[in-house]
Amino acid sequence: MRISRAGVPLTLTPHEYRLLAYLMLHAGRVVPVTELIEQLYGHDSDKDANAIEVLIGRVRRKIGLDMIETRRGFGYVVDKDGA
Repeated sequence: MRISRAGVPLTLTPHEYRLLAYLMLHAGRVVPVTELIEQLYGHDSDKDANAIEVLIGRVRRKIGLDMIETRRGFGYVVDKDGA
């Protein structure tokens, strides 16, 4: 499980990697926050949307701010062509 941008290897935590992998697997589709919480933390988790926002922010700082787009009120999307 390795990731790089422009040939430069990036270091992601397991949660960061799972988030990015899930968004890239569903590239071009807006993924709701509730779906991300279920995928990353499970159905019985007490995590909320803020936990996902923090994780998205950390991933954006590592891979580039333009890779993950926020769709207010809907979720997050990775562009099919940009993935």
